[in-house]
Amino acid sequence: MAIDAIMLNSADNVATAVQILKAGQKADVRLGHDIRQILIGEDIPYGHKFAVHSIPKGQEIMKYGEVIGRATQEIREGHHAHTQNIESLRGRGDLQGEA
Repeated sequence: MAIDAIMLNSADNVATAVQILKAGQKADVRLGHDIRQILIGEDIPYGHKFAVHSIPKGQEIMKYGEVIGRATQEIREGHHAHTQNIESLRGRGDLQGEA
């Protein structure tokens, strides 16, 4: 079965598109041997992330089981999760000592 996106850890709240996804499409998202469908709410470029459930403003963004950022606004399920709505928490000298 072909997949449209992948998640690598059950703690992840975003998936990565492995092909271009179009708004209105039902994407097959793989986590291990499990496949779930997510309705895509807006076009998602290849290699970009999207929310697998609604993420409230301020919540940590999890990818590969690791915190990669924080939502700067609500990110609805199936919507693009990128620089327009995620604040990076990696490589920032002003956050030393913070998780």
